[in-house]
Amino acid sequence: MKTIIITGSTSGIGLGIAENFASAGYNVVLNGLGKPDEIEATRARVADLGAGEVIFHGANMLKPDEITDLVKTTRDKFGSVDVIIPNAGIQHVEKIEDFPLEKWDAIIAINLSSAFHLIRAAMPIMKQQEFGRIIAIASAHGLVASPFKSSYVAAKHGIVGLMKTVALEGAEFGVTANAICPGYVETPLVSGQIADTAKARGMSEEDVISDVILKAQPTKQFVTVEQIASLALFLASDQAAQITGAALPMDGGWTAQ
Repeated sequence: MKTIIITGSTSGIGLGIAENFASAGYNVVLNGLGKPDEIEATRARVADLGAGEVIFHGANMLKPDEITDLVKTTRDKFGSVDVIIPNAGIQHVEKIEDFPLEKWDAIIAINLSSAFHLIRAAMPIMKQQEFGRIIAIASAHGLVASPFKSSYVAAKHGIVGLMKTVALEGAEFGVTANAICPGYVETPLVSGQIADTAKARGMSEEDVISDVILKAQPTKQFVTVEQIASLALFLASDQAAQITGAALPMDGGWTAQ
């Protein structure tokens, strides 16, 4: 039975990936923020989806030692670390000259550096196993830019470059590394932004979705969490063994323009 670690997996995209892998029979290590009772309820619900065991580790993505312990705990508990999905991320929008320095540092640390620390801890295990799947959740902003998102775009471009380097280092050891680059995904956070934008601009929510949120996506449809989770599960499979070093857009045509 294979084991997966997913950072930022108590909600949103990370939780959807956890549910998909649990349903496929993986042991799952959850990580993220939330109240203890809510996290436990989530853990129990995910555990009910499949035959594997589901545990939670509260590693802070700002603390490299805790990220290292996340990997060590997983190895000690399950005997292997087969798949890691660096997914944890935060966002802040502001023009460069007014961008708060602490926000820049936090976004680079959580969105980029935490992925490095996770991979650094897991790579020796994966090389020894001669098997590993590293699947980073990047963004369309890992391939193209938008104004006012300097730190987020820099971090996500960094993730794409990091995956290329890791792919080359892992190629002879059965370890692949890829980045999934979603466009806008309909999560509770985005749904709240839609309602707030509609109110602020005096627009209908339908117009906000089409003309503001999804303006860059030719399909005018959100990417779903389930679609991202399905791609991640495929990239973890034996069928994807020759896909490595790739940045895979799932963005409704955004980056094709």
